[in-house]
Formats: sequence, C-alpha cells, structure tokens
Amino acid sequence: MSNPKFTCKTSEGDFVVELYVDKMPYTASNWIGLAKDGFYNGIKFHRVIPAFMLQFGCPYTKNGQGRPGTGGPIPNSTFKNLGDGKEYKRASDGRVQDELTAKLSNEPMTLSMANTGRPNSGGSQFFINTKHNSFLDFFDDRTASAHPVFGKVVDGEGVIKKIEALGSRNGQLSKEVTMISITEC
Repeated sequence: MSNPKFTCKTSEGDFVVELYVDKMPYTASNWIGLAKDGFYNGIKFHRVIPAFMLQFGCPYTKNGQGRPGTGGPIPNSTFKNLGDGKEYKRASDGRVQDELTAKLSNEPMTLSMANTGRPNSGGSQFFINTKHNSFLDFFDDRTASAHPVFGKVVDGEGVIKKIEALGSRNGQLSKEVTMISITEC
C-alpha cells in the first residue's frame, strides 16, 4: 500500500504532499484526520521565514480569536490511526503525543510537527522546511528541539518557494496566504 497524497490548494497555487503513514502513522494520521474534517480550510500561513520554513495550522488565523501560532485542534477530538486502525483522542487542549520513532531528518520540503518546545505539545500546526534544518531533528542532540517529520511536498515546490518569498526574518508575511482546501489525490 502506498502512502496517501493530498493536494493543498492555497491562494498562491497548489502543492501536493505525501504523508508517511508507513513510517509515522500516528502523526500522519492526525494531520490526515484534520485535513479530511476540513479543519485546515481557510487557515492562513502565520509564520514564514525565508531559508528556514513555512508554518501553518493555527485556527486562530481563520477566526481572529487568540494569538496566531497558539491554537490547535478541538479539545478531546478523535482521529483514526491509519497504521494500526485504532481511534485516538486528542488531549483536553487538542494536543497529541509525540511520535519520536522514525529518524527522518528535517530536509527541504519535508513536513514537520510544530510544537511549543515541551514534550507532547503539538496538535494541528506544522511547518514545511525550506532548507535542511537538522538541528530540529528529535535525534540531533545539538538542541532540545524535537520536531518529527511526517511527510513531504512531492509536487508544487515552486508554490512553496513563492510563499517563502513572501516571508521575512521575523516571520511576518508581506501578503496573506490562505489554505483554501486540502483534498486527497
């Protein structure tokens, strides 16, 4: 069975991601569940730093409530792990457990789970690496960062570069970029 792919339609164009259900089933399934539920539709990229990454997935960018970068999934919501077939429940604040298993590096165009820096603090936010950020690997002991890779952009790298060019050193974008929809290929 091949890994699922999804088309991400943004206000700047489309790109396709492959989710590593074979290597990171829990984290990939969390993202897939949110995408299939329409959670990401209408959410804006809220932090883009050229030669680093594009961050996305905070619901506060859609509804204007709260500070962008601090929101997550609906508390106690569930998703099906496509690896083991079991249903898992997110925490009372929407967080999910860290999946620190497959040693996949934060290479260019990979999708990685964003978190607060504390264990088990990820939820819906993720980032797309635009350079090799090995210092973010959970198995790299140069920093305490632990950001597991769970997918990769497999088509539309030009769109990622276009969005990256709208960013700044402080992460603010010169133009709003919205995720219109995410659909399975």
